[in-house]
Amino acid sequence: MTKNTKTKKITPKKKRALTIILIIVVVLAAIRLALPYIVLHFANQKLATMKGYRGHVEDIDIALIRGAYKLNDMYLNKYDSAKDKQTPFFSARDIDLSVEWKALLHGSIVGELIFDDPMLRFTKDKVEPKQIAKDSTDFRSLLKGFMPLDVNRFEINNGKIQYIDEFSKPKVDIEMNHTHILAQNLKNSYDSTVLLPAKVNANADLYDGTLDFNMKLNPLAENATFDMNMELKNTNLVKLNDFFKAYAKADVNKGTFGLYSEVAAKEGKFTGYVKPLIKDLDILGPEDNKDNFLQKIWEGLVGTTGQVFKNQRKDQVGTKIPFEGDLKNPKANTWTALINVLENAFISALPSSIDNDINIGSVSAKPKEEKKTFLQKIFGKKDKDKDDKKDKK
Repeated sequence: MTKNTKTKKITPKKKRALTIILIIVVVLAAIRLALPYIVLHFANQKLATMKGYRGHVEDIDIALIRGAYKLNDMYLNKYDSAKDKQTPFFSARDIDLSVEWKALLHGSIVGELIFDDPMLRFTKDKVEPKQIAKDSTDFRSLLKGFMPLDVNRFEINNGKIQYIDEFSKPKVDIEMNHTHILAQNLKNSYDSTVLLPAKVNANADLYDGTLDFNMKLNPLAENATFDMNMELKNTNLVKLNDFFKAYAKADVNKGTFGLYSEVAAKEGKFTGYVKPLIKDLDILGPEDNKDNFLQKIWEGLVGTTGQVFKNQRKDQVGTKIPFEGDLKNPKANTWTALINVLENAFISALPSSIDNDINIGSVSAKPKEEKKTFLQKIFGKKDKDKDDKKDKK
């Protein structure tokens, strides 16, 4: 017994629908293939016409499912149109721009940036605060053009920060290497009930020394609100001799440098301290036999100053400089700085660490009364009269 099978025929309507679907798939595939080239063209066009800068991106990878794209081998140079000269400013092996999925789960559509092997270079004529602020603004504007979303998280892996003075004698070229920076919750997309919801953590290497930086902050607060601490340990001063020869006209034969600081701010007020320490300082030595007579005199004066203010037991020079005030009119307590120098030299050595005595609760809306030291009681009256006269003027 045979069965009669009926072959289903494709109706014109279904055929037309399949054709439309096939065309859509082909078009989407073509767009997907062409998209990296379109974005690359847009990126390089923007970098080539940016005022004061010239840049280039070698390639772009796009990951539609992840909601991300990656810039490969990008550089950005400062451009002097009068001299038609370019000076390296920024470069990176990879820059990954994507949607931050952690924030998306909390209902916020924000982005994240990841930089691999970036380099940021400052030159002698470009390190004025106004110029640095301008460069930062220009750089943020550039990134905003590539990243339409507000950045809530960014990370820097194996970064390098460099300072160069080509016109000094000798030429100054110092750098901070293996820099890692992680900033999270900059747009307060999660943990919104915390006073300081955002975090910035960083570490780097600086000539045999290490830098550790930690900050909690509220980036959306009307006034700067943060709690920060920083430690720079065991930087080898000998490896910074080109810097000292160029700017201090002296060279170091031995010594390490440390810098410790804590700062907190809220409601327009701030308080904190900075504590520089130099250990095993040696300015003059056998290496200086070839120096001329005036150079030896100058280095002798520098070395003598270090010996006067050195704690002999721990062989270190240091002070702790506290400061507090209004963010519009910051002042450092120079009297206390002087007293701490003398105390470190003749009484007790300062510990080589942060003191953990500054936090967000330390910031007071009212300025504290300055405690008078013994030297202030003797010599401070005249200075106070002068300050009163200046205030009246």
